[in-house]
Amino acid sequence: MDESTVRQLAEWYRTLSPAVITVGNGLERNRNGGSGIRAVFALPALAGKFGVVGGGLINGASFAFPKTPARLARPDLVPKGTRTLNIVDVGRHLTDPSLTPPVKAVFIYNHNPVVVHPDQNRLRRGLGREDLFVVGSDVVMTDSLAYADVVLPACSHFEHADLFAAYGTHWLQRAEPVIPPQGEALPNTEIFRRLAARFGFTDPAFRASDAELMDDALDGGDARLGGKRPSAVPLDRALAMTVGGEDAMLFTNVFPKTASGKVELASPYLEGKYGARLPSWRPVASSYPLTLISPASDQRITSTFGGLHVAQGPPPLEMHPDDARARGLRDGMRVRVWNDLGEVRLALRISDVIPRGVVCTLKGAWLGTSDNGQTISALCPADHADISEGACYNDARVDVAAL
Repeated sequence: MDESTVRQLAEWYRTLSPAVITVGNGLERNRNGGSGIRAVFALPALAGKFGVVGGGLINGASFAFPKTPARLARPDLVPKGTRTLNIVDVGRHLTDPSLTPPVKAVFIYNHNPVVVHPDQNRLRRGLGREDLFVVGSDVVMTDSLAYADVVLPACSHFEHADLFAAYGTHWLQRAEPVIPPQGEALPNTEIFRRLAARFGFTDPAFRASDAELMDDALDGGDARLGGKRPSAVPLDRALAMTVGGEDAMLFTNVFPKTASGKVELASPYLEGKYGARLPSWRPVASSYPLTLISPASDQRITSTFGGLHVAQGPPPLEMHPDDARARGLRDGMRVRVWNDLGEVRLALRISDVIPRGVVCTLKGAWLGTSDNGQTISALCPADHADISEGACYNDARVDVAAL
């Protein structure tokens, strides 16, 4: 983006009202991701865009709902000193002979790590250990479940009762099953109830019904529920999460939960937890010249049903004409995309929609689309972002050549 475009955007944002910013999902997936999000989120405060209808920020709506996650943090369930491992690091931990105690068992559910985790090849080596006991539960036989010693069939959301907090809006819904569980499939709640019983866990939390779990997941006394028990939210409508009967509006009826109650551009909380009083920037050091990005597809928003697309093969690699010309590459030819972590083979699509220095291919393809057993996740580093230590998929650096 050239300087004039940046200046034009800044001028529009300064003068227009209301003006709202949304960052979506994925911007944070790099080593400077937390700082980048903080910098974007500072703009409405600096430009005075809060406190008006349609202004401010739109992002995840988790705090619009009266959730009760603190009830899970019982000391008797998670004793002090219990080890926790970052899921980004699972591949490293599974292949680390010095890890004490070693990871001896893995339970994979609601997840397809072989396809979506960074550093795919190392994770597969870890899951392939003969001494590792792997249990998997899913609605289909994913690439990850192929590593499982035991597979437990899970049911779909059509087959069990649940509460659904919206992904970006402030509406709560409840659903009942519309078909019975198919075959031996079970919802997660029932699978874990049965496992808890077999392992001798007798606490009432491990015997709670789905309705009891719903009532425990949200604060039934919160005004946003309007006196309704979570397990009795009407099935024929969504329940709006309002504040005193009005839509939530930051700095009108909702305020930041910082110690000061204000926007804190310099954050004591983040300084104490991550050493990040202010946003910062760390360069990506790599000998590979191209940035690989792997966005979601309008055909495949998750990898769970990627098996439906195996026959179609992998999505193409998109590249700017100048980068293709410099490498003697032509549209439609097969290329190898590689770095020190792995190699993926794709068909090339040349497009000036892609910026120079960037290549792009869609995420979520299964191993069956690949002729060498590696997909895009094999090229992504298992580094940590600066805040919350998330995955850095967008820090993948690669090169491309004719296959």
